[in-house]
Amino acid sequence: MFRGQVSHRRSYLPGVKTLSAAVIAGGLTLGSAGCNNALEGGLSGAGLGALTGMAVGSAFGHMGKGAAIGAAAGALGGLIIGDQNERRSRGY
Repeated sequence: MFRGQVSHRRSYLPGVKTLSAAVIAGGLTLGSAGCNNALEGGLSGAGLGALTGMAVGSAFGHMGKGAAIGAAAGALGGLIIGDQNERRSRGY
């Protein structure tokens, strides 16, 4: 920025996005208490993946993209693992 110029960027409170994402992920995880293993695994995987993706993405300046990629990868992995656990418990 050059001397004399005024920045028009908004300043947000630090950590608000991270806190709100953690609250949403925790709510989804706790809200899936009565679901089957695949759905529980998918929801908890999405929540944990989003938090991990935010942490990694924020290190590179792309927190939102990191959260989206982490949520998708976590949901897919959680669904697969949850489905396999359910099949194993039923004896398939």
